[in-house]
Amino acid sequence: MLKARALLGIVIGVGLVAIAAPTSAQPYPSKLIRIIAPFPPGGPTDGAARLIADRLSTLFGQTVVVENRPGGAGGTVGVKSAASAEPDGYTILLTPPGPLITAPAIFRNVGYDPLKAFTPVAAVFSSPHVLVTNPSLPAKSMQELAAYAKANPGKVSYASPGFSTQPHLLGEMIKLMTGADIVHVPYKGSAPALTDLVAGQVQMYFDSASFLLPHIESGRVRVLAVADERRLRELPDTPTTIESGFGRLLASYWVGVVVPAGTPAAIVDRLNGAINEVITSKAMEETLAKLVARPRPGTPQDFAKFMAAETAKWTETIKAANIRAD
Repeated sequence: MLKARALLGIVIGVGLVAIAAPTSAQPYPSKLIRIIAPFPPGGPTDGAARLIADRLSTLFGQTVVVENRPGGAGGTVGVKSAASAEPDGYTILLTPPGPLITAPAIFRNVGYDPLKAFTPVAAVFSSPHVLVTNPSLPAKSMQELAAYAKANPGKVSYASPGFSTQPHLLGEMIKLMTGADIVHVPYKGSAPALTDLVAGQVQMYFDSASFLLPHIESGRVRVLAVADERRLRELPDTPTTIESGFGRLLASYWVGVVVPAGTPAAIVDRLNGAINEVITSKAMEETLAKLVARPRPGTPQDFAKFMAAETAKWTETIKAANIRAD
């Protein structure tokens, strides 16, 4: 009798497992996916998120929505919410470098450790930064700019779209590399920074090529260098920072995708393959070309190495420039 009951229990147990298995082993993805963008609607990060969401929806046959969660020190509110999400592949974070790379090195208690809280999935695209000046500044190269700034301490100022942004850190790198006394003037965004550059209130400014190219072409600003390893097709006569003698002055506005740590490797690989397929499609390449941006296909491991290198580079700059925030 006991053996019969035991056998019956085993049969029932096996049956329950068989019933439950299809539910727990549904192929990914089987429901709505959220892409968290840690900035307000309308900006470049939001635009990239919506492009990716639209194409992933078609590829996966599932709804993919963008959830804007701005706020905090350079987008840290949205990143923190993604860090605490379930590691199941249904919440992914699409972000530029600020909240993942520079903010944790500058601001105290952002609420997450990017190296421990996230698993890299894929880089999406990058657009190199370019250095521009007001045309009234008597410098037509980076070498001339450095010489002028050193000869006129405190009289040259550079704009940035905000404290801890890449343009801010690039300006600090120039100060460290030249020893010149150049004044930082932070703004609340790229648009007001550019407005004052054109008006001559500040003399120099770094920002993405996609943002500055129309103003370079109109002659409102003078371009001195591209902060990249190769020249831009759109600016064939403009030297790189390497050619200008500033080899370490390399930076781009890039966007990448990460997921909460603990997300299964199979899901990470599935997302990586899908994102690579999206960003290398002809339609996406044409869209990125209009933004003066390049797709960055690669493996999760490639993106992890890139993030590690970016973290080391900018953390070193932040420490050397003694950039701190309470």
